[in-house]
Formats: sequence, structure tokens, C-alpha cells
Amino acid sequence: MSDRLPAPVRKAGDSFKSFTPGQKVVTVAAVLALLIGGYFFATWAAKPSYSALFSNLSSKDAAAIVESLQKTGTDYELSNGGGTILVPKDQVYDLRLQLSGEGLPGESDTGYALLDQQGITTSDFMQHTNYQRALEGELSSTIKAIDGVEAATVHLVMPQKDVFADDQNKTTASVLVQSSSNDPLSNQQVQAIVHLVASSVEGLDPEQVTVAGADGRILSTGGGAAVATGGDSGTESQTVAFQNRLNASLQNMLDSVVGPGHAVVTTTAELDYDQTERTTESYTSDPSVAALSESISREAYNGNGTGQGGVLGPDNIQVPNGTTSSTGTGQYENSNTVRNNAVNKTTEARKSAPGSIKKLNVAVLLDSTTAGAVNSADVQSLISAAAGIDATRGDTIAVSAMPFDTTAATAAKDALAASAAAEQSAKQTSLIKTAAMALVVLILIFLAWRASKRAKRRKALTPAELRHLEDMQSALEQQRLAQLNAAIPSPAIEAANADLEALEERQREIEQMVEDQPEEMAALLRGWLGASR
Repeated sequence: MSDRLPAPVRKAGDSFKSFTPGQKVVTVAAVLALLIGGYFFATWAAKPSYSALFSNLSSKDAAAIVESLQKTGTDYELSNGGGTILVPKDQVYDLRLQLSGEGLPGESDTGYALLDQQGITTSDFMQHTNYQRALEGELSSTIKAIDGVEAATVHLVMPQKDVFADDQNKTTASVLVQSSSNDPLSNQQVQAIVHLVASSVEGLDPEQVTVAGADGRILSTGGGAAVATGGDSGTESQTVAFQNRLNASLQNMLDSVVGPGHAVVTTTAELDYDQTERTTESYTSDPSVAALSESISREAYNGNGTGQGGVLGPDNIQVPNGTTSSTGTGQYENSNTVRNNAVNKTTEARKSAPGSIKKLNVAVLLDSTTAGAVNSADVQSLISAAAGIDATRGDTIAVSAMPFDTTAATAAKDALAASAAAEQSAKQTSLIKTAAMALVVLILIFLAWRASKRAKRRKALTPAELRHLEDMQSALEQQRLAQLNAAIPSPAIEAANADLEALEERQREIEQMVEDQPEEMAALLRGWLGASR
């Protein structure tokens, strides 16, 4: 049966049969390792490359898309908590067209696609409503693209313009966002959402945008100020950030003077977050310019006293019998003059930004064991100039020198050094184990190669040479057995030549040693055979 096998297979089988049991085990383990590694590599190489089909999907749309993919038997993967669906990269565009024909995802009809459904009979109210809905949908999709936002809903209040009204209601917006519980939105991301919405809607001011989280927390008030998402107010986080920056700058300066670890600086700031606006009107006074408003009235009468007079009766009719006459000429003049002069007027509106310093307290502690030669007064002057201490504002500064307790620092340093040494020792042990295993594998491979080479040499001998070699090995074995008998400490060896029973007893002892220690005896025999060659 074996003669029908190809020559390479028979040759490999014969070589494997010539191996020792240990070499066979190592060879089988190596072949199995290669087969298993090849299987996993082939599986990894055959796995298709996946790409995102849709991202930031609602649970309803994701379920509908997965159901459609399962019906067609398309491979897919879910990520980002089910909000992102991955499919093979070469099928992305085909699947998008196919799902679009099925109306998926459903939220795709909430943007400007709503305007495509309007007919010529659509009323003005419906046009305004559809435009507002389309704008809200587009803003929601845009906000979802921000890293960390899982879902977003935008509501706009857009009053219709009235040409006959002097005062128009302002456009307002409210945004509801849902983020990961492990990664809340930062203040910069909240401000990005506020300004993104304000810049996308005509007439919308950032101060009219309110952002709220899905958990009910206010992320940005209607006044445009961001509220920290970590549970504190925005003013507290800004105050802490200011104190940290000031502490870092002052600490760097002190480390340059007394060395790292020998000085501690702490600042406590009270910031003013009140936003004030002041309007000032000023008028320019110039003596050469007339008053702002001037009115002059003049009335004059000139005559010689002659004329006709009398008593007036009813209806302003002169009584005939009571009249007097006089002769002469007269002149009457009446004038009224009003002058308005423009005066220079200046109107100034000044709005102060929040965040100014109301009070600043600085405390510096120096290590007296190392900073004994440092003048505390000089340190206080440097800190005062660097921090901008203003005594009129109520700022305070204190500089003290005390010995530092370095017990904890020393213990931490020792623990760190011990940890580093243990890690280095573990690395060295791992390297030694790896090198030892590699050396053992190389030795086993070398022994297997050497055994196969010997087997090939035996096959190349003629039958006569092979019999001669077996005779030589038999003689050598008898000689080595005699030497081995001489090396065995036994009282019966001294009388072996005279007593046959003692010789047989010695032979039984040798056989017992072969049974008890077969590996040592086999190794000894192999060494003799190798030495004979």
C-alpha cells in the first residue's frame, strides 16, 4: 500500500519514522501550530473590510435597516451602541441606493426633502411651516455630526414678519441633545451648538438659543452663557481654571528659585461675573456759540397824538354823539424772532465683560531646609508683581518658610523605584524564558535533522556494509558493557573471574539498572556510538 504513495510522501514518512519519540512530538506540535496559525490568518485575510452605511441612526431606523439587510442576506455589523451600521465596503453605495428606494432611513424626509413634497396648492401657512420643519431637521442632522452627540432635536420659533408693525418678536431656538453618559459634552461643544444654530437661522441671536441635555440639565441658558456639564456652574469652572493657570505660572517661577518640590503656591480668586452696561451722553460747551434756543420779541408804536376817538358801542360801533376827532400820523411795529443752535452731543455705550478680578489672595510656602538663604521679602515682591496684587482692591499675599515633611514623597519614590525594578526584572525573565524556549526548539530541530541525516546515511550503505556496521556496534556494546561492569561498585565484582554465579549475579544487576534507569543507559550507549564514529 505504501508503494503506491508518491516518492516525496514515502520519503517524508520514512524520515518521520526514524525520529525519536520526543522528536516526533515536537514535529507534530510544530505542524499543528502551523496549521492553526494558517487557519486564523486565512480567516482574517478573507474577512471583508467594513465601512459605515449610516451613522447616528435612531433605534427605529436602525431596526428597519437591519431587518432589510437580514432579508437580503447581507453581512453587517453594529457599532456605537447600534447607531452605526457597518457593511462590506464594496456594497456601501449599492445598499444606500436600495434602502433609499425603500424609504430608509425614515428621518431622511425631515430635512429640506420636505420642500420637494409641496404642490402649487400649498397655502402660505403650510409653506412657512414646512420650511421651519425642514430647517429644524437639517440643524438636527448637523448637530448629530458633532463628536459625542448621539441624538439632537431642534425647535425654532420664527414669528412672521409684519410690515405694519414697528416691534417684531425675536426668533428663538431650543436644542435638546443626548450625549454619552461616560463622555458628557464640554463647554466648547455646547458653545459650538449655540453658534451653529444662531448662524443658520436668519435673525437669530446666540443669546436666544437654549441648549438642554436629555437628562434635564441646562447646558446653555437663553442669555448665551454656557453652563458646565460636570454638575457645577460655569462661573465655578472658569474660576478654577483661572486659579490653576495662575498657580502654574507662579509655581514655575518659584521652582526656578528654590528648586522643584521645595515651594508650594496657592491662589484664591474672587471673580466678578456681573455683566453691566453703561450709557453716557456728553455735550460740548463753547462760549463763542450762542445758546441752544433763543427767542426775541419786539413791539413799537410811533405817532403825533392826533386822531379820532370816541366811545365804542355794541358790536364795536362808534357812538355818533360821543366821538372826538384828532389829526396827526402814527406807526406801529411788532416782531418776534426764534433762533435754535445745534450743540455737539456725544453718546457712549460701554458694556463690561464678566470675569474681572474682585479680590485675589496668594499664599506661598517655602521649604526652610533648602530655602534658608532666600529672602522672604524678595519672594513676596516677585509674587506680588507676577500675580498683580492690588492692595486697594483688598488683595492679600503671605509668604512663610517651614520644613517640609518628605516621608510620603520618599516612600512614593522608593515604591516607584521598586516597581520599576520589578517591571525590569519581569521583562528580563520573560526575555530569558523566550530565549530558552527558542533555544530548546532549535536544539530539537537540530537533533531531528541529525537523526534524519543518520537515517539517510544508513540507507545509503550496502547490505554487506550494514552487516559489518552492526557487528562493530555489537562488539562496541559488549566492550562498553564490560567497562560499565567495571564501573559498578559491587563486592561480587572482585571474585567475578573465579565464580560463575557471581558473574550471573552481576549481569542481573546490570539488567536491573537498565530497567530502573533506561534513559541514562541509552544516553551512555549513544555517546559510545558517537565516539566510535
